[in-house]
Amino acid sequence: MAWIKVPPEHHPVFRAALPRDPRVETLQMFGGVAAKVNGHFFAGLFGRSAIVFLGEAERGEALALDGAALFDPMGDGRARSDKVMLPEDVFHDPDELRRWIARAFAHCAALPRKTKAAARKPAAKPAAAKPAAARKPARAARPAAARKPPAQPAKPSARSTKPSATSTKRASPASKSGARGVRRGRT
Repeated sequence: MAWIKVPPEHHPVFRAALPRDPRVETLQMFGGVAAKVNGHFFAGLFGRSAIVFLGEAERGEALALDGAALFDPMGDGRARSDKVMLPEDVFHDPDELRRWIARAFAHCAALPRKTKAAARKPAAKPAAAKPAAARKPARAARPAAARKPPAQPAKPSARSTKPSATSTKRASPASKSGARGVRRGRT
């Protein structure tokens, strides 16, 4: 299905259809409003209709509605098998919309609480243990003789301090002008 901007008048209708439960969280998604419970998305606006996340039995019932389809936000056939895009006419019937959203809420409220993404990442693999002889000692544990001395600034070499025989003496600006003792720029 092609992306269609959510009409702004759908926002209050959708919010009114949400269950009156303190666990319901709303957020902006797809240019509309979405609702979550226990960290799980259960309903939202998309285009001119609503999306609901339903269990297997309810999903089949919702897909039997004329005009309902699996949610395919990109329109490329890679639909999400667990989310159903309700037909537009369901959105315009507030009681039926409320019933579908309530069923989606009940399904997601029964799921275990979703954890944060950082907590779900697998732990870093432990480094392979090296034999004690192969490991480098920690910097603080190294004897002072084993540490590298701090870098010293380079000393000028003896050749660079002596003027070379081929160098020429530069003329001063006053000698270039031909007028000794006369300063330029002053009047």
